[in-house]
Amino acid sequence: MSVLSNTVNSKNPPPRNQAKRAALASYLGGMLEYFDFFIYASAAALVFDTIFFPGSGAVGTLMSLATFGVAYVARPFGAVILGHFGDKLGRKKVLLLTLLLMGSGTFLIGCLPSYDAIGIWAPVLLVALRLLQGVSAGGETAGASSLIIEHAPSDKRSFYGSWTMNGISSGIVLASLVFIPVAGMPDEQLYSWGWRIPFWSSIVVLVVAYFVRRTLDEPEIFEEEAKDNHAAKLPFAEMIRNHWSDVLRLALCSLFTMVNTMVTVFALQYATGTVGLDRSLMLQVAVLSNVVALIFQPLSGYVADRLGRKPVFVIGCLGCAVLIFAYFAAITAGNFFLIFTVGLLLTGVLYSMPNGIYPAFFTEMFTVRVRYTGMAIGLQIGLITAGFTPAVATALVGGRADDWAPVAWMTAIICVVSAIAAATARETYQTPLEDLGIKKTGGDAQDTQRGTQDEVVRSVPT
Repeated sequence: MSVLSNTVNSKNPPPRNQAKRAALASYLGGMLEYFDFFIYASAAALVFDTIFFPGSGAVGTLMSLATFGVAYVARPFGAVILGHFGDKLGRKKVLLLTLLLMGSGTFLIGCLPSYDAIGIWAPVLLVALRLLQGVSAGGETAGASSLIIEHAPSDKRSFYGSWTMNGISSGIVLASLVFIPVAGMPDEQLYSWGWRIPFWSSIVVLVVAYFVRRTLDEPEIFEEEAKDNHAAKLPFAEMIRNHWSDVLRLALCSLFTMVNTMVTVFALQYATGTVGLDRSLMLQVAVLSNVVALIFQPLSGYVADRLGRKPVFVIGCLGCAVLIFAYFAAITAGNFFLIFTVGLLLTGVLYSMPNGIYPAFFTEMFTVRVRYTGMAIGLQIGLITAGFTPAVATALVGGRADDWAPVAWMTAIICVVSAIAAATARETYQTPLEDLGIKKTGGDAQDTQRGTQDEVVRSVPT
């Protein structure tokens, strides 16, 4: 992209209708991804040990939660593959593919026979479909974030980006509303056919999200790169050469997402399976927390557009590190008033602060040439930790209702690491879109990619 093109772009922001469409498309994509995520998380915590690992006791519970984490292993591979094509062929094309992969994987999980019907093939097929979901998820959030940030007005990137995460919260709310009556079924109905209903119902969200996403245009900044043949030939190689430190920083920042899996997966299993609390009431905590998040995530984005990304992110992470102790103490005490109150503050308010702004904060670390790849890979490396923490936490607790302290300390330490990593990042809330990811050397902003990739010389026409 020429310097002249950059100047024109900064003076002519993307049409607002495209920004709103991108926000809607990202919202629906996030809703589908986390509708699928939460129904799988709920099923893994509540029923999969009986359906796919019968007769294994505590080991079956551990194996069921491990299948949840398997998808996180596949996510980095999806990030590399989908990020590559997203930076070369376009955000929109790849995001249509991620929807189809995620939706079909979820629907087919609902069709799987049980272990009693086909033996070992039941968990094998479950893991295979979970890997398919993981590949899709590896590219969804990064692609949606890149798309929406590149369409959004420059002074509202974080606010618009927060709607990707609002889609995720809406997906959890929708999944919970579907799963609450299912979880209340008699065991015979729940384990035979009831658990399948949430997986099959995801097809509705898939169809709506697919047709909305088809109406989008590619962002102007990406189209100009492609038109001028300036798109990176090997985005992964360019990212490693010029943005490796940003990828590492992003991976450490994204560790805070383990708070979500600890609350939605481990705490659910711990509360219902170890402490003996009611399944439906714990799912209601998740619903109300995410309803609150629907308010606080855009609010966090609004604040981050005015005060900066880093303060909002760091305060939220440190708050989660403190409140996770109160949440587990409330669960162990069986006090539902405290569980609801602390749960709303933990996930509805404090977790919403970094969660609501990271679509903007993370994508703004990279140039357009490697934005999809850089965010996708950095995010998914960090999320591997989040994926397996429920299984690690289950092993640490060992079925003892009063031994939650090691789990809380593990969560708190990881949140502090994320806060420290974020504090070392560049502040980008006032940086123009075309200057994002550009390194500053010798007092002048220079895009390290412009001078090294493809040996292309760019200049302003005279």
